[in-house]
Amino acid sequence: MTKAFLSILITAILTENFLLSKFLGICPFLGVSKKLSTASGMSLAVIFVMLLATAVTYPINTLLVNNDMAYLQTIVFILVIAALVQLVEIVLKKYIPSLYSALGIYLPLITTNCAVLGVVILNVDNGYNFAQSMVNSLGAGLGFMLAMVIFAGVRERLESCDIPKFMQGLPITLVAASLTSISFLGFTGIVDGIFG
Repeated sequence: MTKAFLSILITAILTENFLLSKFLGICPFLGVSKKLSTASGMSLAVIFVMLLATAVTYPINTLLVNNDMAYLQTIVFILVIAALVQLVEIVLKKYIPSLYSALGIYLPLITTNCAVLGVVILNVDNGYNFAQSMVNSLGAGLGFMLAMVIFAGVRERLESCDIPKFMQGLPITLVAASLTSISFLGFTGIVDGIFG
């Protein structure tokens, strides 16, 4: 049982990473990753919303499926996620105003962050029970954070590099993002060998 949870967690962090493998949540990945502090803050907010969204949507989904209303799943999930993001926004504005200002427009974008919606839908599609869903959401959030922090470090290093004019800005950012993504491919064989 523990091996199954560990497998779900490690797989969600490394080989099924939402940013680098599934390419979900790219907007904050490219937008908020210029500084390590904002990338970390955004990642913590996303982890919190993913876990809370999973905890709230799992019983709601069970209720919808049991009453033959599964067709409302996506709409209900989006409404729940939007409400949770509003809660996070209010809490950050009140208790951590510096992070609230640093995240700016990207904080409300967690509502439309397809990684948050993707994790709750994939939990249902994979047939995970509540505990497995929570572990998968935690792994997805930690994977999101790992990718954000690594990429923020790469982008901070790029600031001090002499980059040719034609590569400055978005081109070098996309090249760095692709190289970061490729670096995670090496984990596939390791995870498959251990848990396969």
